[in-house]
Amino acid sequence: MGSPSFLEQVTRVANSQTFRGSPSLCKLLNYLGNYASDHPGISVKEYQVATEVFGRPADFDPKGDATVRVQAGRLRAKLAEYYATEGAGDSLILDLPKGVYALECRPKELHGPVETGPVAAERQGPRVAAGWPSTSPWNSLSIGLFVCLLLSLAALAYVINSYRAPQAAAVTTGVSEPEKIFWGAVLTSPAEPWAVFSNAAFVGRPDSGMRYFDAAKDHDKMVLDHYTGVGEVLGIHSLDMALAHLHRSVRVKRGYLFTLDDARNNDLIFIGSPSENLTLLDIPSTHDFVFRRINEPPRAGNVEIVNTHPQAGEPREYLASPSNEPLTEEYAIVALVRGIDASHTELILAGTTTIGTQAAVEYVTDSNHLQTLLNQLSAKKREDITSFESVIRIKVSKGVPVESTIVALHRI
Repeated sequence: MGSPSFLEQVTRVANSQTFRGSPSLCKLLNYLGNYASDHPGISVKEYQVATEVFGRPADFDPKGDATVRVQAGRLRAKLAEYYATEGAGDSLILDLPKGVYALECRPKELHGPVETGPVAAERQGPRVAAGWPSTSPWNSLSIGLFVCLLLSLAALAYVINSYRAPQAAAVTTGVSEPEKIFWGAVLTSPAEPWAVFSNAAFVGRPDSGMRYFDAAKDHDKMVLDHYTGVGEVLGIHSLDMALAHLHRSVRVKRGYLFTLDDARNNDLIFIGSPSENLTLLDIPSTHDFVFRRINEPPRAGNVEIVNTHPQAGEPREYLASPSNEPLTEEYAIVALVRGIDASHTELILAGTTTIGTQAAVEYVTDSNHLQTLLNQLSAKKREDITSFESVIRIKVSKGVPVESTIVALHRI
């Protein structure tokens, strides 16, 4: 099962028109394919699929959350749809048997098993179409030629589609050159990157009010760490759509469940400020542009971006609109740095508010914005992109980012 043909078939199916528009199923299919290749005949645990594929928390309980079972059922239905349409000519068939999470691959059977005996004869019915003399040699020859013709046409269609598929994909996906260059520099590994979103610690109750956890006075209180901002939610959605467009998938995990082992072994995309995404405090992060919580009135409690090495014409601080006023201006960091293992990257997309975080993700998932960034980096190919840190200014209208502009960029 671990032969290249198996993984090639997984890739073929995941990149098909049938699966286009279903990034979560592509993610599940690729994960099960890689697991089956590494562990032939062994079913992966539902808990493992839930946490590693669908970003469920460590306390995931399959009894109360049917996500994996529902998605597995959708995957079976989508595989059936694929093999009934564009995959009808494939020589290998992928199958996910019910009750297990072990992807199987088998050669397509052109003919079913031959049965013999009176019962088989009765089940199979007459071997010759009604009205055609069974003794006619021309009848048998005609049927044989007809079957051969169908098989030849199917084989020819398969060869043509195999030849045209890469070209068609290149045309229909519409991946722009800025996307290829930028994401080619970010995603250095064929493995799925981790998207780590911030989820601040709160105390209190949702029905009576919550506030940020304060270590000085809340050490004996239960911490609620399963809330995140609107910008993080929309940011994850934008990122997932953008990577699906590139035929890549992403694994999602909230910051409080992220580990240093994850940081060492994967490309990482951090979505959210270090003030809430505390994992960023323990691994390589930005140096020239850093977040700082303001303790002095009148902006006490707000977060600002500090420029530690201002260049000519650059301010030392970037501040959003005051929190007691409608948010009309916001700032965010877009940075690409090397990870703990220098062979991996960290893309940091973080605003001083959740709206800024949303804008940062939307910036790197928009082809026009990426072209502007590449121009400022003087990058014409992915090898031209090394580590950089930038600040973008965002205009906000009614809680929605409407315009983003780079106001500072440092190549590290």
